[in-house]
Amino acid sequence: MLRRFLIIGVLPALCTLALATGYQKSGVVAVLWTILLIIIIAYSVVGWSLYFLQARFLYSPVREITYTPTDIKLAFEKIALKTDDGLKIAAWYIPADNARYTVLFCHGNAGNMTHRLDSINILNELGLNCLIFDYRGYGDSQGRPTEQGTYLDAMAAWQWLTNKKRIAPDRIIVFGRSLGASVAANLTTKVNAAALVLESAFTSYDDIGKKFYPYMPVRLFARFHYNTFDYVPNVHCPILFIHSRNDEIVPFEFSLRLYEAANEPKKFIEVSGSHNDGFLFSGKIYTQAWKDWLSHIAVEKVAPNTRLKQIS
Repeated sequence: MLRRFLIIGVLPALCTLALATGYQKSGVVAVLWTILLIIIIAYSVVGWSLYFLQARFLYSPVREITYTPTDIKLAFEKIALKTDDGLKIAAWYIPADNARYTVLFCHGNAGNMTHRLDSINILNELGLNCLIFDYRGYGDSQGRPTEQGTYLDAMAAWQWLTNKKRIAPDRIIVFGRSLGASVAANLTTKVNAAALVLESAFTSYDDIGKKFYPYMPVRLFARFHYNTFDYVPNVHCPILFIHSRNDEIVPFEFSLRLYEAANEPKKFIEVSGSHNDGFLFSGKIYTQAWKDWLSHIAVEKVAPNTRLKQIS
C-alpha cells in the first residue's frame, strides 16, 4: 500500500511542485512544462480512481431475480447455503434424469443465476445435475462481493453437495466461466473433484488489468488477484478448457497459457462467438465438447494414466 501511495500519490505531487516551480520559465519551455504537468496530474487522478473503484469494475451484481428454472420447464430446489463466515448464499439445484455427474457451476462477474438459464438448460440436456449459486452480494445472497468471499461461497456449494446431498466427490464436475473459472480453479485445488471445466478463463486479475489499462502500473494498485495461472498447476484432476478466439474481453491466449500450465489429462476446445455468447453461438461444437469430455472422464476413472490432448 505504501509503495502504491508513493508512486501514484506522492511522486506526482512532488513532480507537480517541481513543475510549478519551473513554470515561471517563458516561451516553448513553459508550454512543455504545462503539458507535462497536466499529464502527471491526469495520470495520478486515473490511478487513484482505478484503485478505489476496482470492486465496481470487477463485480457487476444484479439483485433482481426475474426468472427461475421453472420458466424453462425445469424442476429445481431453492437453497440457502451457509458459508464459513456466516453468510447465507442463494443457490439452485436442478436435477437431471439418470444423472451420472453433478456440475457445480461458478458463473461470471455480472448479473446473477437468472442470466445463466441457457447454460443450465444445456447441462440438463446433457444429463447433468447442476448446482449454481450466486456470489455474496448477487441476487438473494447476503453480503458484498470480495475475492476471498467468492472462494468461500464456492466452498459452501461444494460442502452442500458432499455433506447435504451426499454426492461423492468423484461425481462432481466443477465448472467456471470467466471470473467463475478462477473461482472454480481455486476450489479444485482444495477438493478431489471428478473434473474441472474452465470456460473463457483468464490467467490473473493483473493480466486482465494490463489488457484494459496497458498504460497503468496495474500490479502496483491491484486490490485483487484471482491468479488462475497459479491455481491450475495445483489441480490434479482432468481439465477441459473452452475458449473462443473471438473473445473480445478475455484473450484466447490466456486459456492457451493455462492449458500449457495444466497437468495431464487435459483437453482444449476452441469455440466461436463473443465472450458472453460463445457457448450458444457454437451450438453443437460446444455440446459435443461436453459429451466427449464426459466420456473421457469415465475412461479416465477406469484408466487414470490415459492422456488426452486436443486443440480443435
